[in-house]
Amino acid sequence: MTFLTGPTAQFALARDPRFSYCLYVPEGHAPDGPPRPVVIAVHGTRRRAETLRNAFADFAERHNCVVLVPLFPAGITGPNDVDSYKLLSPAGFRADEVLLAMTEEAAARWHLRTDRFHLHGFSGGGQFAHRFAYLHPDRLASLSVGAPGRVTLLDPTRTWWHGTSDAKERFGIEVDPAALRDVPVQLVIGAQDTGSAELAPPDARGPAPVGSNRLERIHALHSNWREHGIDARLDTVPDTAHDHFAVLPVVQRFLAACLAR
Repeated sequence: MTFLTGPTAQFALARDPRFSYCLYVPEGHAPDGPPRPVVIAVHGTRRRAETLRNAFADFAERHNCVVLVPLFPAGITGPNDVDSYKLLSPAGFRADEVLLAMTEEAAARWHLRTDRFHLHGFSGGGQFAHRFAYLHPDRLASLSVGAPGRVTLLDPTRTWWHGTSDAKERFGIEVDPAALRDVPVQLVIGAQDTGSAELAPPDARGPAPVGSNRLERIHALHSNWREHGIDARLDTVPDTAHDHFAVLPVVQRFLAACLAR
């Protein structure tokens, strides 16, 4: 098991080596006994994948779980592409299917439970996480969505990514809000996350996004989900702006409670 426990190397995805992932595997991992639960943490635009993985190291040891952090490199769909993975459906690849392939590949090497996993993402990773949940609610043991810069509402009158009216045509999957009602859901954001300088400009060809900053947008998502019977909690971290590592203690308390179920 040399190099396969503790903080691992970056592994290229065999199905598509453009993408890779790293893990934190508890030191006592063994191929017998019950499979370990998996927490997946998705990076933001700056793609600090290994730093994010390391921030979960003590958590993984303490809660006897494996943490998997995917890496969706910039430049996949063009030289200036930093956003494609967040929206799941650019030309050329499906980021949700890439993540599922990573879980299958990891389960072939480690003793993991991957039929359902715990999913967390912040900022760009929060965009990815809540859209992944629309398409694959049956794969989630819990969901934590942090400070997404753009939100997709459960709205049958607006097209992707603003709404969900054409999800069936794009993905071959009908979005079913009822399927998320049994998934523990956390929305999390810093109370001072009100800046707009790094937000993508509105698309002149599409509808205006809800809210002018991340705080307004996550409140809009929370209200939308509650209207559809999804009992999402909204955790607002005081004295915190747009800082993934500052909200991680709140995220990890939520994930710990979900793992203990």
